[in-house]
Amino acid sequence: MDETSNQDKMGSRERDDIFSKVVRAGKRTYFFDVKATRQNDYYLTITESKKRFAEEGKFFFEKHKIFLYKEDFDKFAEGFTEAVGYIRENQSDDASFKEDEENTVEAIQNELSNISFDDLEKE
Repeated sequence: MDETSNQDKMGSRERDDIFSKVVRAGKRTYFFDVKATRQNDYYLTITESKKRFAEEGKFFFEKHKIFLYKEDFDKFAEGFTEAVGYIRENQSDDASFKEDEENTVEAIQNELSNISFDDLEKE
């Protein structure tokens, strides 16, 4: 009986996954997954994944997920479009500059953290 229930679960899982789109955006990755309920109603999961480092140097992925159901698609899209439009109209063009500046600061911090005391004695 366990084998049958496992096969049912696997078949159910395959049926649930309809479509996936991965978007890599800088330090984050977004997953847009279309899934189906048992009644074959589609819904969308949006997952944000970001690589984080623990104190001991090991990394892990921090994930945040939202579920968006078809009855909310229009309102969600309208709100999203309005919010993005507001940012585009009201944010100065230096947004890409800020991202470049953050990347430069991070690169400098990484370089500084790689300096050993032996390197300092040579100067």
